[in-house]
Amino acid sequence: MDITRIIKTLKHYSSPKNKDGMAKFGIATEHALGVSIPNIRKIAREIGKNHELALSLWKTNIHEARILACIIDDPNKVTSDQMDAWVNDFNSWDLCDQCCMNLFDKTRFAYLKAVAWPDNEKEFVRRAGFALMASLAVHDKQADDGKFIRFFPIIKQYSTDERNFVKKAVNWALRQIGKRNNNLRKEAIKVAEEIQNIDSNAAKWVACDALRELNNVRQ
Repeated sequence: MDITRIIKTLKHYSSPKNKDGMAKFGIATEHALGVSIPNIRKIAREIGKNHELALSLWKTNIHEARILACIIDDPNKVTSDQMDAWVNDFNSWDLCDQCCMNLFDKTRFAYLKAVAWPDNEKEFVRRAGFALMASLAVHDKQADDGKFIRFFPIIKQYSTDERNFVKKAVNWALRQIGKRNNNLRKEAIKVAEEIQNIDSNAAKWVACDALRELNNVRQ
């Protein structure tokens, strides 16, 4: 399937109603068609993995084409420079999260980027760092606890970021790490309690929401 046919197929599945719904959930729709994720995944299954096509789809700047790109790209062929370029193109939380969950967390650079990106002031680059932490906590079943304990100081440091899409990602990372196993749950609770004592509305929200869930997790 070539790129012209793919764009035509995406437009076939487009829906003004879907686009309106995306906007209600805070998704940037300036370059969106209004295609549902199930339909994007349906197209992805027909294509299969294709790194070069993924790069071409990304360049279209069409929201759904970029989500499709992160689904069909081959993580073994993704470069560090590509990840940095794509993350700097993020303009919406859903594109950020889809890239982290479908592609970035499967690359050999995942842990490096999870540590590096939070230092960036751009809202969706910082969010991507924490979304990547959360995705790794869910998907990297073989990783040892030390890899995630390394994330805790960064989570604490940026828990004071008041921006909605950042603080929710910080909270997401803390919760997902804590749900991996009992040891990490205990460590995550300690960190959440430390965050709770920070004089920041964002930090207190991150901590309270995380503690509410982590204190009720059954391992």
